[in-house]
Formats: sequence, C-alpha cells, structure tokens
Amino acid sequence: MKRSLLLVMLFVVMECGAQTKQTAYSNQIWYGYYPQFKLSKHWGLGSDWELHSKENFFDNFSRSVFRLAVTYYVTDVTKITAGYCYINDYPADNHLFVSLPEHQGWQQLQWFTYYRKKKLMQWLRLEERYKRNVMDNYTLADSYTFSYRARYNFFYQLPLSKKGIVAHSLSAVIGDELYINFGKNIVNNYFDQNRIFLGLSYAVNAHDNLVFGYMNLFQQLAAGNQYKSMNVIRLSFFQNVDLRKK
Repeated sequence: MKRSLLLVMLFVVMECGAQTKQTAYSNQIWYGYYPQFKLSKHWGLGSDWELHSKENFFDNFSRSVFRLAVTYYVTDVTKITAGYCYINDYPADNHLFVSLPEHQGWQQLQWFTYYRKKKLMQWLRLEERYKRNVMDNYTLADSYTFSYRARYNFFYQLPLSKKGIVAHSLSAVIGDELYINFGKNIVNNYFDQNRIFLGLSYAVNAHDNLVFGYMNLFQQLAAGNQYKSMNVIRLSFFQNVDLRKK
C-alpha cells in the first residue's frame, strides 16, 4: 500500500513539474449516484450516474456520464466488473453548438482491505474509448478516435466514531485516482490526469453512504503542452441494494 501511494505521488510530482503557462483553471460541482444491486451470492448489477457543472459552479452542465455493468463477486471483499459507459460532453470551446459523445467498454478488478475499524478500497480499471470526432462548431464527424485508458484508484476511510463505520456515523476519507492513456492514437499525453479527493462520508445505514468533499483534478491535454487544473466539489450517493431472497 505504501509503495503504491509513493509511486502515485511521485508520478504526480513529475507531471506537475512539466506544467507550463498554458494551464487553464476552473471550478465545478459534480453530482453522482452509484446504485449496486446484488442478485445472488456471486452476481450483481450496477450503474453510475453523474452530472458535472460548468466552470462557474451553477452555470449549466459540462458533462453527463452513465455506466451500466455486470459484477461477479469472487468473495465478499473482491469483485470483477465489466460494462458499458456513455459520456456526453455538452457544447464547449472546440464544439460550440454540438455535444460530443463518447462510448466506452470497461473492465474492473476491485478489492477491499480492513484494518481494525478502518477500510481501504482499491480498483484497477481498463477502458476502451471511442470518442466522436468534430468537423466544426456545428457538425460532428462520422468517425471516432479510439484509445485505451488504465485507471488505478484507492479510497481510504477513517471513522470519526469510536464504534467504527456504522450507521449514522461520519468518516474522514482520502482518495487518489491516476489515469494513463495508451494506444496508437496517443502521442503526447500518456499521462491523462490525476484526481485527489478529501472529504467526509456519512453512513446512512449499514449499506448506503453519502460522500461529499473537495477534489483537485490535474489533467494533461492531447496537445501535450496544455494542462487543466480543476477545483471540484463532489456530492455522491452510494447505494447497495440486496435483492436476494432471505
């Protein structure tokens, strides 16, 4: 765990050192709903729903994200997931009057580690990305640009209650997620982005959590010498529904 954290932070420091004056800064709010449905001992379904605001927090939306997936529970603490993702980027600088869609296939290995009353979640994810090309500000092209992206994420929960992570209690949370691009269409930005999160988690009950806090997103754009630094307020609700017969 310590070695993984050290490698992630070292990579981020190296990339931050590569920043130029072409760094754009912005602020957003991200809303997320993440329901999971357990159908049997080993099988389940899940989805992600996200809305991202534009730069001035409450100024319309910049992106919507929808994921649908099938999950295989290897054990109570390890699961494998595969699914489909649809992303819609609303009109922006290089496509002023059209939305830009992206389709993804994705596969993920997720596991949990418990340290007394504390909890660590980690995942490794692979994405196959089909991003629609743009002809001009008014027109989408008929073609797509394909690339791969790998993601590593950890999410560490430290309870603020002596009872641990229990219903109606708060936990402090810290997370970091590193994104790496690869494929023949990736030339200048193998490093895609890094997201650092600090916040609080409120256990609504034994299975559902409301997570809220601050995230900094640092991203290298496709040109290679252009960067984006974003301050994000995140509001997320994680719901776990057990549909197995009792």
